[in-house]
Amino acid sequence: MLNRAQTLATRDPMVRINRVLKATGPGLLMAAAAIGASHLVASTRAGAEFGWQLAWVILAVNLLKYPFFAAGARYTAATGESLLHGYQKQGRGYLLLFSVLNSIAAVASTAGVAMLSAAMLTLFIPLSIDILALIVLVSSLLMLILGHYQLLDRVTKVIMLVLTMTTLTAAALAFNAEPIMAEGFVSPSPWDWAHVGFLVAMMGWMPAPIEVSAWNSLWLIEKQKQQVVTKAQALFDFNLGYLTTAVLAVVFLSLGALVMHGSGEHFSPSGAKFADQLITLYSQVLGGETRYLIGIVALLCIFSTTVTVIDGYSRTLALSWQLLTQKAESGNERGLTVIMLGVSLLGLGIILFFKGALLPLLQFVMTLAFMTTILFAWLNYRLMTSDRLAVDDRYGVKMRLLSWLGMLYLLGFGMLFIYWKLSI
Repeated sequence: MLNRAQTLATRDPMVRINRVLKATGPGLLMAAAAIGASHLVASTRAGAEFGWQLAWVILAVNLLKYPFFAAGARYTAATGESLLHGYQKQGRGYLLLFSVLNSIAAVASTAGVAMLSAAMLTLFIPLSIDILALIVLVSSLLMLILGHYQLLDRVTKVIMLVLTMTTLTAAALAFNAEPIMAEGFVSPSPWDWAHVGFLVAMMGWMPAPIEVSAWNSLWLIEKQKQQVVTKAQALFDFNLGYLTTAVLAVVFLSLGALVMHGSGEHFSPSGAKFADQLITLYSQVLGGETRYLIGIVALLCIFSTTVTVIDGYSRTLALSWQLLTQKAESGNERGLTVIMLGVSLLGLGIILFFKGALLPLLQFVMTLAFMTTILFAWLNYRLMTSDRLAVDDRYGVKMRLLSWLGMLYLLGFGMLFIYWKLSI
């Protein structure tokens, strides 16, 4: 009787949906890490400056990077190991290459998202961005050290749900708002030579740096310690998170296009001023009385990004060090905490160097991400086509073709950017 009841329960659609939802987590954490500077800043700015012209570019970038991000969930679901173990099995040099690039990206990215969080915090606390950045970093570290993965998993799901509903509502209302485009205004072309730097920066973190795939891999392992996660569930979770980032990237672009494009106003490089302009975008369509509510949602969004960025980079750096030095796992938690502190302190140093200039810092970080992303993409492609994987788990013809198109696109734009830099 018990077996029959269990069988009937598994056939119940609500039971199956509940199981799938419980298995979600790593993919949504990845989405939380992605929906930060790339969406709040790059997508909104693309819409504000160029209207809808870059919408197809954002979708194309998400599609062309898909195989490299999917590697994290697919490899771990197939082998039970992280991507870093896979790099090591291909040769110590591959893991070392990943570790060096990852160390640079960790500090730069932490600085970028922490400053953006601090900029949002200026809406509520009248302190300098440098002091607020320190508060953000300390708060993130306390949450990670005391709450660990479980708290991060639960909080992120709530924030993602609230942010998604708020942003979709704002976009829907913006479509019905009166046009603000000045008479005779002609949209500038994003394909002018002068805009190459912005295009590369936007695509560098769209939807996120590719090394985030390694975070997804480690978060999936943490999830598997709590419950059984099948291959199908792991892939569903990843696809849900990835699709969410792609859709919201276009939604943020639409807000910039509908509310700011053609108005004559441009985003300020100052962090505090930028935060005020961004929240004004929402309050113009949702109503002035929602200003502080939207400010809180945006702050929670970028704060969750900061927390996931510190956690993700630190986990990959800690495991890389352990694998490279062949140390035991006994001191993992302590080592992870030390790395979190080190990354945060170095990130704070970069914030102090840029002195509150948010957009220049983010452009620098996003450009750095784009220039290193081809190597991360190649590492993941090499791993997902390796003979070490079972035939059914390797990338097939379609994914191989999409991967090659993605790498050609990344390499082509990288070379174009270098040429552009040398010519200006």
